[in-house]
Amino acid sequence: MARLTKRQRSSLLRNVWLFEQCTNREIAELDQATTEVEVPDGRVLARQGDRGAEFVVIVDGKAEVARDRTVIAVLGPGDFFGEMSLLDDQPRAATVKTTEPTRLLVMTIVAFKYVLSTMPSVDRKMLTVMAQRLRDIEQRYVPLAEHKSSAQIA
Repeated sequence: MARLTKRQRSSLLRNVWLFEQCTNREIAELDQATTEVEVPDGRVLARQGDRGAEFVVIVDGKAEVARDRTVIAVLGPGDFFGEMSLLDDQPRAATVKTTEPTRLLVMTIVAFKYVLSTMPSVDRKMLTVMAQRLRDIEQRYVPLAEHKSSAQIA
């Protein structure tokens, strides 16, 4: 399989919601922190309960996401997982296993923290995007009566 071009890698990273406000320069730094990896069918990429140590974007191929041994999603090209582990260093919420040969872009937590130490603007932009996502979830899923009650408390 041909390696991805710089433009293809940048495009994949730009489509990750966590990085959507990053500049081209910031995306280039994040790209430098990733490694392209090919894995076989049946490879466990993340195990529920294990500490997360990397963020993964699927370039091509497929992987199943299972929580408590129940498949809850199938990931394909452009999908990603592990983004929260970059931020909170908490155990994985699900197991992810390839269902066919799969090519990935992988960013370790060490590489990610290096990017943040050299380019702190990425951290602020991710925080802004996460706040927007939280507001969206709150507006969609918190009943209006509960929303008013919690707003009065604040």
